[in-house]
Amino acid sequence: MAASDTIPKQAPRRSLRHIALTQELIVVAVSVVLFVFFAVALDGFLSSGNILNFIRNVAILGMLSLGMAVVVIGRGVDLSLIAVMAVSMTLAIVLANKGYSFPMALAAGLLFVVAVAVVMGFLIAYVEIPAIFATLAVSAIVYGMGRGVIATLDVNNVPDGLDWFIYLGRGSLLGIPMPIWIFAVTALLLSLFLRKTGLGRFIYAIGDNISTARITGIPVRPMIILQYVIAAVMAFLAGCVTAASIASMNMRMVNSTLIYDVLLVVILGGIGLTGGRGGVRNVLVGTVLIGLLLNGMTILDISFIVQNLVKSTVLLCALIVDAILNPRDEQTSQQGDI
Repeated sequence: MAASDTIPKQAPRRSLRHIALTQELIVVAVSVVLFVFFAVALDGFLSSGNILNFIRNVAILGMLSLGMAVVVIGRGVDLSLIAVMAVSMTLAIVLANKGYSFPMALAAGLLFVVAVAVVMGFLIAYVEIPAIFATLAVSAIVYGMGRGVIATLDVNNVPDGLDWFIYLGRGSLLGIPMPIWIFAVTALLLSLFLRKTGLGRFIYAIGDNISTARITGIPVRPMIILQYVIAAVMAFLAGCVTAASIASMNMRMVNSTLIYDVLLVVILGGIGLTGGRGGVRNVLVGTVLIGLLLNGMTILDISFIVQNLVKSTVLLCALIVDAILNPRDEQTSQQGDI
């Protein structure tokens, strides 16, 4: 009887692992199918120009998604990532064009994103404004500052003579484009941070159960601020790669659907919106899938409206799947995370 009693206790654990593994395998399988289909059906898909463009876009999307992943694991959401990315790099470029050294201009841009993240994290952690509203409001404010105070033009060009900076977006090392190297290094560092450090484990604990985290002595409010700072720094790095790739920064991207692409990567990759689950590996598989989908639709010359329709439908389906696999509990509802 004792042996049989242990069977019901072990079976649910195996079932949950099976579900998580199946979700990740499905994403990988769909990515492989899409790649093979596009390679066969689209003449220019395997061209060097398209592959390089795909790699750059995937790297930028991946870095933004890494930042979003940290926040979502901590049971939050950050809708300001694109505004922070675009405006911080615009600030750096404008300062450089006014005569400041480019390293100093980049430092000013980095300080800008950290300041914005601290204010935003304070509003969420201490004022207790729901993250979705706080980050949406901050996004509008940051974009307004960028367009009305920092720069008079939507598109601002990187100054001439910055070959070392342009190399970050257009160069390669050992035959691999630099954006992929940067994405890989940031992914590795963030994975080590989340899995091997106390601060990373605190973020998982807060996302899993914020009340229990408080009881155990975790500094919940400062940790919430920290996760938004990490996300903002990742957005700044993505902005650096973007500006280095095209030698400019276009603030109009704030009004694009890029933030929904980032959410798609995180949710499809398997990071539950209820928090406390997932990691860098989920971001990697989600990034490849969404990158392939966007690249294929672009080559097929699918209209922007239809692309948005496809992405919105996929996002809705992903939210439904997430709600089924990671159901809300009473504590989640009380926190009002998103």
